[in-house]
Amino acid sequence: MNDSRQFVQFSGKTGLLPQEEMLETKQKPEQLIIGIPRELSANENRISLIPSAVKLLAKCGHRIIIEQGAGERSFFSNQDYADAGAEIVETHAAAFNADIILKVSPPLSEEIELLGKHKSLFSVLNLPTRSKEYFNQLMARKVTALAFEHIQDKTGSLPLVRAMSEIIGNAAMLIAAEYLCHPQYGKGIMLGGFPGVSSTEVVIIGAGTVSEYATRAALGLGASVKVFDSSIYKLRELQNRLGQRIYTSVFQPDVIEEALISADVVIAAKHAPEGISTCFIPESMVRKMKSGAVIIDVSIDQGGCFETSRPTNHQNPVFQLHGVTHYCVPNIASKVPHTASSSFSNFFGSLLIEIAENGGVSNSLKSNSSLAKGTYIFNGILTNEQISKKFDLPLQYLDLLLAAFF
Repeated sequence: MNDSRQFVQFSGKTGLLPQEEMLETKQKPEQLIIGIPRELSANENRISLIPSAVKLLAKCGHRIIIEQGAGERSFFSNQDYADAGAEIVETHAAAFNADIILKVSPPLSEEIELLGKHKSLFSVLNLPTRSKEYFNQLMARKVTALAFEHIQDKTGSLPLVRAMSEIIGNAAMLIAAEYLCHPQYGKGIMLGGFPGVSSTEVVIIGAGTVSEYATRAALGLGASVKVFDSSIYKLRELQNRLGQRIYTSVFQPDVIEEALISADVVIAAKHAPEGISTCFIPESMVRKMKSGAVIIDVSIDQGGCFETSRPTNHQNPVFQLHGVTHYCVPNIASKVPHTASSSFSNFFGSLLIEIAENGGVSNSLKSNSSLAKGTYIFNGILTNEQISKKFDLPLQYLDLLLAAFF
């Protein structure tokens, strides 16, 4: 009896009795300082946060620094942002004095020099237009950089790419309608179909999100649509999403050439997961197209689908070659910046709140593998395998870096 009593006393002192399980405590929310500089590119009109999202973030205790005029091309005034709780700064450099820099177009060389060490950059990457020097300069600044087009959601899809693709699909058909009836670049044709008049023939290359929304717009106007893709699965899924039967085909040179010859509009929207599309429509096919036909090469930001395509801009969006009008603006969504900015803001408003609740960007990358997919540089170290191979740069895997970081 004495032995058992002594054991209880001993075990209680040394912790041998059953103890309550210690659960991990929730990370204390972090106050974010978010900088939004004005876009220097004349071809970029969007902004990542609209005033309503800024108001929500400000109410949560975060500081938002916005360069004056940053929202004007999206039709949001300085006063709109000031009323929402943002701090309006006069200089470009002041907008970079933040922990998180949120912009749309990739930073220019002079902007990279404004980035402080261990800051986080969210922007479009647009890999085909980047250089080895660009990544070396970013890495030298010891920043963490995430690309809009690589960020995933919990379903594995690309939410920002999808949002812009939905807008681009609709906008592409409106642009096509504009140039079909243009006195210089078109043939006075109205896009659609009417009693007694032949329907406009629209060919769409690719069966992704851009294709879906372009097809919906074309069918709504009464046009005849043909969709081509290399994947039967994607073509079948497109049919199911549309809820009606349309002409679809896999890529076959003779079939696609026949379709291009009779087409009034061609939308090239073949997305390449690796970021660089393969040009597979040769110039010889373009020569056979109708005079006044319109090509909208949505894939131009990944290199383009047509051999005759070359990048244009919103100031000079089109050119004619072999009598065919080419529209090859890389960021078509920037043509409707108010709408596109609202779509961006829907995503980033909630993401920034999540980042704050997780205790910062680094903590969020560890807990949110979908967000981590968008990271191509972590604290100055390249983590993207595709960039490493393309530019022969040293690579380290993000998972290992995060494990060592914490």
